[in-house]
Amino acid sequence: MSEDANIQLGRRERQIVETLYRLGKASVAEVRANISDPPTYSAVRGMLNLLEEKGHVKHKRDGMRYLYMPAIAPVKARQSALRHLVSTFFEGSTLAAAAALLEMSGNDLSAQDRDHLAALIAQREKEGK
Repeated sequence: MSEDANIQLGRRERQIVETLYRLGKASVAEVRANISDPPTYSAVRGMLNLLEEKGHVKHKRDGMRYLYMPAIAPVKARQSALRHLVSTFFEGSTLAAAAALLEMSGNDLSAQDRDHLAALIAQREKEGK
């Protein structure tokens, strides 16, 4: 699956995938219960099957029901989404994206958070990246 495939989801598909990331795994009924203004049970089941065909979701049998879960590890999905965000809104500039996050109101960093960021930057410099 391409990196941008994650981003090319419709609103309902995105809601379903986000729900699965939040819950870890869920039945069709649990997905329906966790999305706003849910479509019918059959529609959610159909979207889950389509998402599975697209490679976003996988399932396992649990007794008489199927449990669905994301097919992509959360860390990989976050990286893909961030790459797309940085490319789309910040012209590929990681610095501009990081600066925007740091400048957002309400995101005051603790001393521990600042130390952690400084350590991450130092590690990247050490690696030559």
